[in-house]
Amino acid sequence: MNRLLILFFISFCSVGCTDASGVISTSEPVSHAIWDGLLKKHVNEKGMVNYKGFISDSLELNKYLAILESNHPNKANWGKDQQLAYWINAYNAFTIRLIIRNYPVESIKDIAGGIPFINTPWDVKFINIENENYDLNNIEHGIIRKDFNEPRIHFALVCAAVSCPRLRREAYTAAQLDSQLNEEAVYFFNNPEKNKVSAKSADLSKLMKWYRGDFKDAAPDIVTYVNRYSKTKMDSDADINYLDYSWELNEQ
Repeated sequence: MNRLLILFFISFCSVGCTDASGVISTSEPVSHAIWDGLLKKHVNEKGMVNYKGFISDSLELNKYLAILESNHPNKANWGKDQQLAYWINAYNAFTIRLIIRNYPVESIKDIAGGIPFINTPWDVKFINIENENYDLNNIEHGIIRKDFNEPRIHFALVCAAVSCPRLRREAYTAAQLDSQLNEEAVYFFNNPEKNKVSAKSADLSKLMKWYRGDFKDAAPDIVTYVNRYSKTKMDSDADINYLDYSWELNEQ
């Protein structure tokens, strides 16, 4: 009997995997080619978005989101980088959907006000992946930050605001994920619209304040972390301040 139970358990684990949300999935890694094409078409080099263009291509966007909705990552069939690339792309693509469903808006923060009992747009449960409902906070904090020890995601997740990191003009993929995240970190810290760095002082994005715990887990202090990617290096005793955060829509 014990042997039969063991064989059953092995068989079950080989065809499915349960994540922290309780979702049991047997999916295989998906292609992000549709999303890649949409980004190249409707996002410029600075990461500004043509939302009207996404509206005109909403059928293609919905086709890609349907692929995501039908394929929840699992540990049995997906590598770690495949999972993380999926979730970064999902966050960004579903954010685009949220904006175009409510377009025109001046800011993503204007959206939740019209939805009863919803505090922020990041709490709107408009995402359904394999019959499990999610909001953007679930994806960012409940999955990505919880399950992946990767602070560079803060330069890849884009919440549709001017002060957010740029939306990359290509999909994140497992094969290129490390280099893509590095490129976005370098771009972010050397973009004077996001961070102003000098040897003696720096005015940093408030992302570095809001998520300082994530960055300090990856480096002894914020200065050391920023110096990994900034071309201008800060002194160890540099004075650090934080820039005001603009929630204006990141629209072309």
